[in-house]
Amino acid sequence: MDNRPLAGLLVMSVEQAVAAPYCTARLADAGARVIKIERPEGDFARFYDRAAEGESSYFVWLNRGKESIALDLNTGADRDLLLSMADKADVFVQNLKPGALDRKGLGPETLRARNPRLIACSISGYGETGPYADRKAYDLLIQAESGLSSITGGPEAPARVGISVVDIATGAAAHAAILEALIGRGTSGRGTDIRISMFDVIADWLAVPFLHAKNGNSPRRIGLAHPSISPYGVFTTADGQDLLISIQNDREWAAFAAKVLDQPDLATRPGFATSNERVDNRTAVDARVAAAVGRHSKSAMADMLQAAGIAFAGVNDMDGLIAHPHLALSQIGTPDGGQVLVPASAARFDGSRYLGAAQMPALDQHGATIRAEFSGG
Repeated sequence: MDNRPLAGLLVMSVEQAVAAPYCTARLADAGARVIKIERPEGDFARFYDRAAEGESSYFVWLNRGKESIALDLNTGADRDLLLSMADKADVFVQNLKPGALDRKGLGPETLRARNPRLIACSISGYGETGPYADRKAYDLLIQAESGLSSITGGPEAPARVGISVVDIATGAAAHAAILEALIGRGTSGRGTDIRISMFDVIADWLAVPFLHAKNGNSPRRIGLAHPSISPYGVFTTADGQDLLISIQNDREWAAFAAKVLDQPDLATRPGFATSNERVDNRTAVDARVAAAVGRHSKSAMADMLQAAGIAFAGVNDMDGLIAHPHLALSQIGTPDGGQVLVPASAARFDGSRYLGAAQMPALDQHGATIRAEFSGG
């Protein structure tokens, strides 16, 4: 018996790329039956790379535990099949271009008129109204358009966040909204129509730099430093290793000054005593921290920081993550019998993660079974 919280729910998703698949992967992890509806040629994310035992890294990660059916929604038979599936579904997710499904008579309003309990979630780049509604939108385009790239990287140039952060943020927002709607349906008995845009999601995430800029203090790109906190940055130890050290408040600064810098008077000295003073005096503050860190090995400095209650981290690359002692992994099977290890989903329930041996589906792997189940429904 599947005791996961969403066991028994049917989710159908006309999805591609990252944002919607991220959302539905989380629903599948929690026990929902997720039917992934692909074009006859397949989700183009299947072909992004071959980094995961010959399969696309994106596709393996985001499509574990799903069923796949290939539908040509330009044909009447496949449109009718989708309608039959939607009549029995609890959740419908889609991230096609706004209006694409409506023009085929398969939009959320049509589906919900037939099945009022259906929770429909539509994901788009800029939403369905407004001056940019007709624009195509992908992760990096939204990073640039929203201003995220302007505060990412070093002083020399804007940079892309190193993962598809807009897609992932949007998928996470859709996942949360669907769970909220499921709770609401438990009370009202009615579904809902959810619309989420990538631009809106990342604009919300940019609220802090937005407010700084509105106040006349646009954030500068300062690499692995923090624009509003000091000291907060990378310092090199005597054995040539980098440590990222973070001081969050004046109490921590006093402990750091006394126990690590061996300069307790810095807790009250003008230019150093308060967070705002340290940000304004960042060059002098960083110089004192760098001198102290540079006198000790990484191991010795880590012991000192831990003893003083100061937050710090190593500056790792992906090889560092692969070898990290704190990393938990989940196993995903591929259609040819391969096994791919990926970082496990973050949530623990009663002390355990959902670490089941999920499978990535081949294109249309479950098509015949699904057609037989829903045809004529």
